[in-house]
Amino acid sequence: MHAASAPPADSVDARILAIAADHVRRYGMARTTVTAVAKEAGMTHANVYRYYASKVALADAITAAWLRPIEQLLAEVVDAPDPADDKLERMILALAGALRDKLEADPNLFELYVEAYEAARGVARKHRSRVRMLIDRVVEEGIGSGVFNIRRPEKAVTLLLDVVFRFIHPVAIRLDCEAPRRMLDDRVGIAVRVALRAFGSGMT
Repeated sequence: MHAASAPPADSVDARILAIAADHVRRYGMARTTVTAVAKEAGMTHANVYRYYASKVALADAITAAWLRPIEQLLAEVVDAPDPADDKLERMILALAGALRDKLEADPNLFELYVEAYEAARGVARKHRSRVRMLIDRVVEEGIGSGVFNIRRPEKAVTLLLDVVFRFIHPVAIRLDCEAPRRMLDDRVGIAVRVALRAFGSGMT
C-alpha cells in the first residue's frame, strides 16, 4: 500500500509545510510559532490555520511528509521481484536504517515522530499500519510461494515485529543514538535472520 500523495510542491499548504519543517529543524517544535511561519510565508497566521487547524495538526503534517519517503522505499522493496525472505530482510534493514538516518540528519523532526508515536496520534498509527500492511503482503507472498512455512500469518508478523522492536521503535532508536552504527546493523540483521528461520521451519 503506497502512502497518500503529498500536496503539489507549488501549493500554498506545501509552502507552509516546507517553511514550518525548516523552522522545526532549526529551532525545535517548542520554539516554532505559527506566527513566524506565516510571516515567512507572506501571510497572516489566520491564513495558516485555514490549512492546518492547529499547531499539532501542522506538526503531524510535517511528520507525515517526513515519513512518506520511508513508506515509499518499503513499497518499492515489496514490489521488487525478489523472493519473499529476501524482501522481508531488506524491508526491516531499510526501515531501521532509514529511521536512524533521519534521527542523525533531522533530530528535531525525529522528535516530532516520537511525540506523535507516544501520544498514539493518527499520523503515527497510520504509518505503523502502512508498514504492517506491507509486511503482511510479503508474508502472504512467501506463504504462497512456499518460502515460508507459516500456519498463523498474524502471529508470525507479530513475532517479527517483537523481535526487531528495538531497531524500529522511535523511542528505542533515540535511546540507542550513541551506539555504534555497525553494531546496530549487525544486531538487527541477526534478529531478522532468527525470525526468518522461524518462518521457514514451521514454528509460527
